[in-house]
Amino acid sequence: MGWIYVIIGGILEIGWATGLSLSKGFSEPIPSIVTAILIIISFYFFSNSMKLLPIGTAYAVFTGIGAAGTAVIGMIFLNEGISILKIAFISLLIFGVIGLKVSDKEQTNTGRST
Repeated sequence: MGWIYVIIGGILEIGWATGLSLSKGFSEPIPSIVTAILIIISFYFFSNSMKLLPIGTAYAVFTGIGAAGTAVIGMIFLNEGISILKIAFISLLIFGVIGLKVSDKEQTNTGRST
């Protein structure tokens, strides 16, 4: 269940990070309100994930999902530049998140996880 919480929190982080851009420094009311709500809900799920996952793993996955997703949203919908290097580094970030998931599963199977 911890993984579900951290994934939901990370996806919501994509929403609020994008909302920060769309709120133009919290000067646009609707995007500002939506952003604030998404921040609260995102951190709720993230904090619940830390009850079940190691803090380092939970935080890395949470921020990794948020960073990769926000970069992709920026490239696709916000006219940020697309380059092979950006795609390569986003892929590296995603593989790192997957690696953390796999390594946490291995620790759980050997009885070393908390």
